[in-house]
Amino acid sequence: MAEDHDIVGPVDGRVVPRYAGLSTFARLPRIEDVTRADVAVLGVPFDSSVSYRPGARFGPAHIRQSSRLLRPYNPALDIAPFEGQQVADVGDVACNPFSIAEAIGQIQSAATPLLETGARLLTLGGDHTIALPLLRAVHARHGAVAVLHFDAHLDTWDTYFGEPYTHGTPFRRASEEGLIDRSHSMHIGIRGPLYDRVDLADTAELGFQTLHCTEIEELGVAGVVARMRARLGSAPVYVSIDIDVLDPAHAPATGTPEAGGMTSRELLGVVRGLAGLHVVSADIVEVSPAYDHAEITGIAAAHVAYELLSVMAPPVKEDTNGNRH
Repeated sequence: MAEDHDIVGPVDGRVVPRYAGLSTFARLPRIEDVTRADVAVLGVPFDSSVSYRPGARFGPAHIRQSSRLLRPYNPALDIAPFEGQQVADVGDVACNPFSIAEAIGQIQSAATPLLETGARLLTLGGDHTIALPLLRAVHARHGAVAVLHFDAHLDTWDTYFGEPYTHGTPFRRASEEGLIDRSHSMHIGIRGPLYDRVDLADTAELGFQTLHCTEIEELGVAGVVARMRARLGSAPVYVSIDIDVLDPAHAPATGTPEAGGMTSRELLGVVRGLAGLHVVSADIVEVSPAYDHAEITGIAAAHVAYELLSVMAPPVKEDTNGNRH
């Protein structure tokens, strides 16, 4: 972690208007403008593996645009996520839109050197296929990780149209490859129709405990957080958030919407519940801006990203005089 005086934060919205300046996430510095990054915000504009609505290739730019109103202090967690860690926007991966296999390799090749510097990744997708190469890169750095997966869908199916690499298959491939910790991984927010009841048995065998969206209303945010923390334990955690975990009322701009999802408030509250755990990297995927209205989905995704950065931030310390550092 850097010393505070070394850290470059976001552009001050009281000095430069929100609608002006760099189009980086939260108007943070570009990687070219700092000496290093503790957390690298990486865009992956790839959506060639979707099964229904396309358009998530435009997600990274949309989330960045929707993040312009973020501010440097998070009162919900009493932390300033840009003060104790250097967060920088490293731009986008140039993915081949005509070859899924080549794009997967390009994403892994882009993520690996960033992780090798000791940085953590906050990746903006893109469709959910990108989680597989990101997990391959994370595994090379951290070994098998607990995957905390927020989604309406299991994404542990085997193939679509005979293709093993799609946005509905990344966590089956990751489990088969030994990338995930099968004792501590978890789905949250699963809902809607499935292909068969065996889908749930398959996902459990692959190492995922499932907390269905119907349970969230009964448990409340505090109950979900307790269940989540019990499952994750002290394992290193990779968080993967498909924005369709939110109800379409809160996130209409996504590729495969399902009714009956989480509210924005619930999702933000559960993500805050990760504070103090060892989150090694994260992604937010499946924002398809062509279906957005008044940036509803982009704003939700940007705030989820902000909470992820907040739980990655080092804890605030107080000296004997009560001064916070």
